[in-house]
This record gives sequence, C-alpha cells and structure tokens, in this order.
Amino acid sequence: MSRLIGIDIGGSTTKIVGYEKGGMFSPMLVRATDPLASVYGAFGKFLSVNSLRIGDVDRVMITGVGSSFVTNRLFGLPTGKVDEFRAIGMGGLRLSGLEKAIIVSMGTGTAFVKMENGTAVHLGGTGVGGGTLLGLSNRMLNVRNFDDLVEMASGGDLANVDLTIGDITSEHLVGLPPETTASNFGNISDLANRPDIALGIINLVFQTIGMIAVFAARADNIRDVVLTGNLTNVPQGMDVFNSLSTLVKVAFHQPRHAEYATAAGAALVFDQGGQFMEIGEGRNKDE
Repeated sequence: MSRLIGIDIGGSTTKIVGYEKGGMFSPMLVRATDPLASVYGAFGKFLSVNSLRIGDVDRVMITGVGSSFVTNRLFGLPTGKVDEFRAIGMGGLRLSGLEKAIIVSMGTGTAFVKMENGTAVHLGGTGVGGGTLLGLSNRMLNVRNFDDLVEMASGGDLANVDLTIGDITSEHLVGLPPETTASNFGNISDLANRPDIALGIINLVFQTIGMIAVFAARADNIRDVVLTGNLTNVPQGMDVFNSLSTLVKVAFHQPRHAEYATAAGAALVFDQGGQFMEIGEGRNKDE
C-alpha cells in the first residue's frame, strides 16, 4: 500500500494530509500568501512532524486554486494534480461515510458539489464565504482577525440586528416559526453593540450558504449536506445549520477533520484509480 500525501493549496492557507492503508493521518495547515512557499513549507513541516524522509513518501497529489503554480514534481516525487471539485466530492463523502450528498466547501468563497456513484458535479458557488466575514467585520467593526470576530460574536444577540417572522406578523405561518429570519440586518437597533453586529455578520454568511445548499439538495432530491472547509471551525456556524435542518428537513453533516476534506480527496483520487494530471508529463491519467 502506497504512502500518499494530499495537499490542498488555497489562496491563503495550504492543508496537507497523509494517506496510508485506506486512512488519513496527521492533517495540518500552513498559512502563507505565496502558494509555492506554502506548499513547500507544508511538505517540510509534515515530514518533520511525522519523522519521515522524502524517500518514505511514494507520491504527492495536489489540488486547489494554488496548484496551478506547481509545474514540476515536488521534491522529485511523482506528483499528480486533481480537479478541485472532484477532490471536494471524494473527500467530503469519505469523511462523512455517506454514499451521496451535496458537499459544501466553505473557504474564501463557497463551492457546491454533488457527489454520487463516484461522480462529482460542480453545481456552482457563491462569493459569500470567509472573505465576506472578514471584509464586513473589517469595515463594520474594525476587526481583521478571524478568531477575534468569532470570540466577539459569542456575546451577541440577533434580536438587536435581524428582522424575524415574529417581528412582522402575529399569525402562525406553516413551516415558518416566529424566530425564522425574515431579513438579515433588517431590524438593526441603536442598542446593537459590537458582539450583536459580529453575530449578525456570521448569521448572514452561514444562512446564505445554508439556504443555497438546501436549494441544491432539493433540486437533486438529496437529503444530506456535508460541510467542509475552513469555516467549519466557526462554532456559531453549526448553530445556524442545525436551525436550518429543523426548518427544512435537510441533514447537515460536519465530519471530523472537515477542513481537510479537499486535501484528503486529492489522495483518495489516486488511491481509488481516479482521473488526474501527472505533473511534468502534461497528460491525464484516465480512470
């Protein structure tokens, strides 16, 4: 059995995982703005932490927006490039243990992939994601750090920010409880403080992502949505998805190591004989 390394090279972070004997090990993340510096730094860190030498690795599989900058084998090892949407789908299904699902990759923006019978279909995406969180928090709160925004939001109250169904009608609407959001930031009060606004920003982003995922699931008659990517680390996000699940009867799953699903998917493509491009040869390895 080969010892593989899967790497997801993003715009600001690179995720790397090991894959051996059908299982993932030692997932880790490196932050860098330069994709090549990031991938080489992640690779070196991975080898050091796991007390491995380059010769202990049989192959590297890369994916992500930054993978286009890798034009030669990494450290001379056989290196393959995997379509990002295929990697998202493969990794999301494997980590969740499901047979079919809508896989949501929440990074700077958000991508939606249907994965079923070994086939990944990119359904589309939205520019609403982690970049939206940080952009709005920077402009509205002068907060530029992701962790600071999450901590600030822990003391927030959406009643001072969002307009709910209960705010606009006293009648009972079937399928729409009074606490359902009618308008994000539609009821912002003069009493709204910084934690309220921070929570409102998070709620807006995750409700948008969640409802697009719901529409995608309903269109394909799929009940399960798998959440992956960096935004799975926002604790308030899962609260939003749980509320949506109760409202629309779609099951949201957040598997362990969800932020590393795409990196894991890159390794899985090779392990399962999927299609990829061999770096340095310029040709596809077909299924």
